[in-house]
Amino acid sequence: MRLWHSILIAYLLVPPWSGPPAASRPDPRIPFALEPVVLFPKEPARRTLGALTFIRGYRLVSKDPEFGGFSALATDGRAFLLLNDGGQGVRFELGADGVARHRQAFELPDGPRRGWQKSDRDSESLTIDPVTGVLWTGFETTNEIWRYAPGFSRAEARAAPPLMAGWPENRGAEAMTRLRDGRFVVIGESEPWPGRPGVGALMFAGDPTRMPRRAFRFSYIPPEGFLPTDVAELPDGRWIAISRHAGLRTGFTACVTIIDPRGVKPGAVVRGREIARFEAPALHDNFEGIAVVRRGDATYVWLVSDDNQLRPLQQSLLLEFRLDERPRRPARTDARQAAG
Repeated sequence: MRLWHSILIAYLLVPPWSGPPAASRPDPRIPFALEPVVLFPKEPARRTLGALTFIRGYRLVSKDPEFGGFSALATDGRAFLLLNDGGQGVRFELGADGVARHRQAFELPDGPRRGWQKSDRDSESLTIDPVTGVLWTGFETTNEIWRYAPGFSRAEARAAPPLMAGWPENRGAEAMTRLRDGRFVVIGESEPWPGRPGVGALMFAGDPTRMPRRAFRFSYIPPEGFLPTDVAELPDGRWIAISRHAGLRTGFTACVTIIDPRGVKPGAVVRGREIARFEAPALHDNFEGIAVVRRGDATYVWLVSDDNQLRPLQQSLLLEFRLDERPRRPARTDARQAAG
C-alpha cells in the first residue's frame, strides 16, 4: 500500500515533461472570418500595381491568438489550403461573394520529429498535383520534403535530399513548386551555394520523396535587398516568384518577378524580371505564399502573407490579382549570360 501511495504522489507532483512547452494544437472549429480590403487604402478605386490588376482581397481574422502565420498556399480559385510554419493550417471554400464556407483548422497528420515544438514541423512551402490532389510540403530546420495524400489525410513518404543537408536552420526549402512536367523546383531562403551568387536552388527530376538524389544545383538572384519566399509556374511555363524585404522604416515589402526557366541548368545563375512591388502606399506585408489559377484566357495570382502572429503589427492577407502583361517570348539565357 505504501508503494502505491508513493507512486500516486510522484505522479501528481512530478511534471510529465520538463522541457519546452508543447506547441498548441488547433481546434478544428476555430472561428475565423475574411474581411474585405483594398489594394490602396487611401485610394480605394486604384487597382493597378505594375503588371498586376487587383481583383479582390481579404484580411483573415480570428480572436484565437494562435491563428495565422501562414507561409504557404494552394488553391484552384475556389478551395483554399493555407499552411503555417508550425505544421498547422486552415482550409475553406471561397465564393464570388467573398464568404468563406466549410472553414476548418487542421494539423499535418505526421511530419519531422515528434511535433512537440513548433520548430519540429517548420513547414514553409507547399505544392500540389492538381490532377491527383497529392501534396508536398517543404520543412526547414530538418531540411526534408514530405508527401501527403489529398486533403492531408495521411503522410505517404518523406525524404531528406542530400543537396539540402547543408542548408542552415530556418533557411531551408522556403519556396517550392511542382512543374506540370513532374519536375520540382526548390529554392532556399538566403544561403548561396559555395562560391556562387544569389541563393541556392535545386531542380529535381521528379518527386523528391521518390528520387531525392536526382537533382542539380542552380542559383537564383532575387531583386537587390529581397529574399525569395515562394514560386509557382505560369500557364506558359515561366515561373512567378514572390520575395520579401524587412526594414525598420518600411516594415515588410515584397516584389513579384517572372523567371525564364530555359536558362535553368546545372550551375546556372538566373534572375527574374520584376513586374510589381508591394510597398507604401499599397498594402504591403510579409508575403510568403503564391499560387496561380487559370480561368478562361486569363491568369490569376493569389498571395498570402505571414503575420508571424504579431497582430495588429502584421496581417494575414489573402489577395487576388490578374496578371496583365503583354505576352512575349522570353529571351534565351545561358549560365554565362546570366552570371555576367
